[in-house]
Amino acid sequence: MPSGKEIRSKIRSVENTRKITKAMEMVAASKMRKAQDRMRAARPYGEKIRRVAANLSHALTEYRHPFLTRRDIKNVGLIVITSDKGLCGGLNSNILRQVLARMKEWNASGVKLSVTCVGNKGLGFMQRAGANIVSQVTGLGDTPRLEKLIGPVKALLDAFVAGELDAVYIANTRFINTMKQEPVIEQLLPLSGEEVGANKSRWDYVYEPDAKAVIDNLLVRYVEALIYQAVSENMASEQSARMVAMKSASDNAKNVIGELKLVYNKARQAAITKELSEIVGGAAAV
Repeated sequence: MPSGKEIRSKIRSVENTRKITKAMEMVAASKMRKAQDRMRAARPYGEKIRRVAANLSHALTEYRHPFLTRRDIKNVGLIVITSDKGLCGGLNSNILRQVLARMKEWNASGVKLSVTCVGNKGLGFMQRAGANIVSQVTGLGDTPRLEKLIGPVKALLDAFVAGELDAVYIANTRFINTMKQEPVIEQLLPLSGEEVGANKSRWDYVYEPDAKAVIDNLLVRYVEALIYQAVSENMASEQSARMVAMKSASDNAKNVIGELKLVYNKARQAAITKELSEIVGGAAAV
């Protein structure tokens, strides 16, 4: 049995760890509320522009934007969105597990993959996996900024317009509630109205000044909105997962402290009993 001094040292160490995890839990809870408000504020705009852009796939206009053109899939681009920091449970491992499974499917089908990484965890994973990383962005902080995101993502968009890529997918974690986050991989390009539930009937809009100017600007906003929304959802999921993970760690530390105190009391009691036995034995010998 370890000595009382060693047990006291372990108790102090676990108590210090519990203070850290408790502080991180409170910080994550504060950031989570802000991230959720930001994410919920962006959702209506993202859903509406996605619906309007999806309707364009059924429009009768003669002008067809490259984002609406379907091709045989031989080259694929993938935007992987993860967090920059860890200590958030299985958030990153869940989405990266799905990404790895999809990569194996594409590899088995002979499809070549190009990757854009948003977040340090995804970047490190893709480097270890030997993926073709064409662009990256890390250190986004607690607030997503579109001007930092659109540059790296534009490398895949330009490759799609040039015909070097046949499809672009985005992988992120969707926020469901505080206790549940869902990893998803969705097709970003080419735009498919059926995938977002657009009406299959065909019609056309009235464009001012002309169809090309309106559609070009609209689809750029569509891509920007979806990327911003995906990063916002991932950040809200990250803070929620971190809060839950730190709460679990704090609770476990409390249980460990209780068990160590019980061991310490038993060791102390055994030492006292041994000293009393020695005193009694010594007195009897005298």
